[in-house]
Amino acid sequence: MRPAFKLESPETGTKYWIFVSAPEAKRAPGPWPVMLFMDGDNQFKPAVEAYRVLHKAKQVPPLLLVGVGYGASYGQDTNKRGRDYTPTSHAFEPTSGGAEAFRKFLTATLWPELKRRYPVNPRGARGIAGYSLGSLLVLDALFQANPFFTHHLAGSPSVWWDDRAILQQAKRLRRRQATLRANLFLSVGEKDSESMTGDLALLEAQLAAKPFKGLNRTSVRFADRDHFNALPDAFRAGLTALFGGLS
Repeated sequence: MRPAFKLESPETGTKYWIFVSAPEAKRAPGPWPVMLFMDGDNQFKPAVEAYRVLHKAKQVPPLLLVGVGYGASYGQDTNKRGRDYTPTSHAFEPTSGGAEAFRKFLTATLWPELKRRYPVNPRGARGIAGYSLGSLLVLDALFQANPFFTHHLAGSPSVWWDDRAILQQAKRLRRRQATLRANLFLSVGEKDSESMTGDLALLEAQLAAKPFKGLNRTSVRFADRDHFNALPDAFRAGLTALFGGLS
């Protein structure tokens, strides 16, 4: 899949490949809500496929889908997901800990560019989606004092990162404030690793024990799915849960 455009980030010093799937303007002239997908090089195609099935069935409204990539697949040198999607540094990945700068790129550089190029609904949903390590970035974006995004899709999130540091981040935020107005979809395959299923259960338990007022949460377990085949299910179920009630 070719990118719609490439965008240099002053925040990270990286040029990103931006993939776009827009509604047909004649049928849905906009303005449109927006959903950003991480790992655009590998995961944008299944995201678009999931959305098209749902939209054809009239289960979700017209959405502007945007994939953020590197022009490189997992593990290649120019793919910086290990830096961009991790909120904390860890020896497991020497370049890690760059999530804050990457989030600034998404909100301060990419978002204005999307508004310039497309009829983005200024009062509409602002969504962010990821799978695995990309979902760690989604959770980091959520657990901010004033989250920029309104809709968060976290499929099989890597809660395990840095001794489950994201749980501590959520706990610190909850101590500071009782309200977090956002929508969150969480999922994992039932046959995923014990760490992935167990760590997600820890996050869910933490959010249930001391819930944020205003946080609408949906959690799903996919039967007969593991870490490698649950991604399409996560995108289909997540888009339905987050956007199924919008017109």
